[in-house]
Amino acid sequence: MIVVVYSGSKFADWRIAEKGRVLYGFKTTGINPYVQDERAIYQIFNRNTHLINNAEKIRRIYFFGAGASSSDRQEKVDRVFHEFFKNAKVKVHHDILASAIATFGNEKGIIGIIGSGSNAAYYTGKKIVNNNYGLGYIMADEGSSNWMARQLLRDFLSDLMPRGFREKFLQSHPLDRKTIMDKIYNLPNPNIFLNSFSDFILENKEDPYMSAIIKRGLETYIKTYLVPLSEAYPDSVVNFTGSVASKYAPWLIELAAEYHLPVGTIVHEPVQNLIKYYTTKN
Repeated sequence: MIVVVYSGSKFADWRIAEKGRVLYGFKTTGINPYVQDERAIYQIFNRNTHLINNAEKIRRIYFFGAGASSSDRQEKVDRVFHEFFKNAKVKVHHDILASAIATFGNEKGIIGIIGSGSNAAYYTGKKIVNNNYGLGYIMADEGSSNWMARQLLRDFLSDLMPRGFREKFLQSHPLDRKTIMDKIYNLPNPNIFLNSFSDFILENKEDPYMSAIIKRGLETYIKTYLVPLSEAYPDSVVNFTGSVASKYAPWLIELAAEYHLPVGTIVHEPVQNLIKYYTTKN
């Protein structure tokens, strides 16, 4: 058996396959070594019957996750997987490589992620070229659902949100200043709290106030990530993965065209393409 896992901060998307056939597909809580310790990650495994029942049968695991960009965090994930899946060989990579493989295969180009977080890189067809992007939800993540939620909350707390929209926001999320500040600064996993507003943002995307935030985020993402990469690697196609890239694809494509960036494939969830890729290899 082989396993492919693609994880953001909110959800981890799993596929378990054997002899080229997918046996199970399911989601768990997201696995992010940047914000979770090994015990918390192990508990995620131990709450899923598919993982418990098949732990000893699994021989290869390919994990791709947000937060797994450095060797120490990759080693943290590796240790937990080896503890639970004792017979498996484990490969741990950053989610940007997964997105590149899922959309480009062995072709080269620029890969962008816009989901709960955001990132971008150049892919040679074999590996990601290192860069200084991917600074996380506090300093970066431009255009992501977390970035959009930060704009919403800042406007709400600063009384800059239009009155009619403010009433709609409070009906959906009855929050006050103390609760918001606690969840952002005092309680664990503030990134998950920020991502909890993604459905509300999508439901209200046609509201002029909300659409302006979304488009500003996408344009900021393009200028911050894609324009410099396009200048370094001219004539490259740009592929995307992620919920924001998928759900706001028409706006993303329109804004990219204004910067002369050719958009190729946009995939919401790359795990299905990844399991096809790795079942072919094994």
